[in-house]
Amino acid sequence: MSSSTAQQMRQWQGPALLSYGFRPFFLLGALWAGLAMVLWILSLSGTLSLPSAFDPVSWHAHALLFGYLPAIVAGFMLTAVPNWTGRLPVVGWSLGALVVLWVLGRLAVLFSFALPPVLVALVDLSAMVALATVMTREIVAGKNWRNLIVLAMLALLVLGNAVFHIEAARGEYAAKGYGLRIGLAAGVLMISVIGGRIVPSFTRNWLVKSGSDFRPAPPMQKFDKLVLLYSVVVLGFWVAQPDSLYAGAAFLLFGVLHAVRLARWCSLQTRSEPLLWVLHLGYGFIPLGAWGLGTAILWPSVILPAAAQHIWMGGALPLMTMAVMARATLGHSGNALSAGPGTVAVFLTVPISVFARVAAGVWPTGAETLYHLAGTAWVLGFLGFVVIYGPMLLSRRPPS
Repeated sequence: MSSSTAQQMRQWQGPALLSYGFRPFFLLGALWAGLAMVLWILSLSGTLSLPSAFDPVSWHAHALLFGYLPAIVAGFMLTAVPNWTGRLPVVGWSLGALVVLWVLGRLAVLFSFALPPVLVALVDLSAMVALATVMTREIVAGKNWRNLIVLAMLALLVLGNAVFHIEAARGEYAAKGYGLRIGLAAGVLMISVIGGRIVPSFTRNWLVKSGSDFRPAPPMQKFDKLVLLYSVVVLGFWVAQPDSLYAGAAFLLFGVLHAVRLARWCSLQTRSEPLLWVLHLGYGFIPLGAWGLGTAILWPSVILPAAAQHIWMGGALPLMTMAVMARATLGHSGNALSAGPGTVAVFLTVPISVFARVAAGVWPTGAETLYHLAGTAWVLGFLGFVVIYGPMLLSRRPPS
């Protein structure tokens, strides 16, 4: 961290929560992920009727993809961009304003039954648009052109959310619409690009420090760029033609290419370091999700498309973001980069949740039990993260 960044943080005398971008967004994002799942479970059981204009399934999908994910993206970008550009971070009341916009978005969608659809969409989109505006200013001012691709993926996420709102306002089943697929494609590309940078880099640093002779392939080689280009084409085709047999076949190759990419990063050598193997495991859900979707399209009797889609939505996205949240929180709050038993338990709840959810789409007779297992594991994981990492996110520590 630059001295100017550290000085800017030290000058802030308000709540510690607003002293760094990752603090409020990681804490509130994880809290929302757990709370939204509790509301979803209560809705499924008939105990609670959600006051949303969205149908329950669409609200549930929106809460994760356009509620939780943008919060974590905001926390990551507001923390990483000052390091990328050398410019001062967004802290204090400016940061607080972004947080308030995000919270208002969650409330607007949850209570949208009593609000005009246009107002709901504008309130919900405001936080993401404001974040994109801030990031554009910082990247352009810092002439950090390399990271314009990250901005493009954020714009894609904004577009997906806007389309989702339009579909919901028309009374369509938005959970199977273009907006969700655009947003999910944006999330997968974020993991592919950002994960493709940090996973091999963190792995290499750890292997060097531990004295190992193994080395992962450097990030963003020609092979990686070809995989990403192919991924953009396939995801774009899937967004437009989700039931196409060509998309199904393309997804099978998509999975192979990402599996080969992951295999180049020395995954097995990281098994003794939870903060690393969780990144590899999270990325591993990218090829698994592609194979699942390809199978669902080509052989729908094997697995339902909604279940296959959860491999990305309930596996890759939450596990990679949780891994990044844990590592960033430890590192930027002055703690050792070491995961204790509680953190490991929290990491493992996500695979349990997603495998239970996918199994429910394959084994209908046991679906109810598996749904409960999936929801319970999810809630325990994210609320467990809040319990373990909340004190670090709320406490004021001198920036390093």
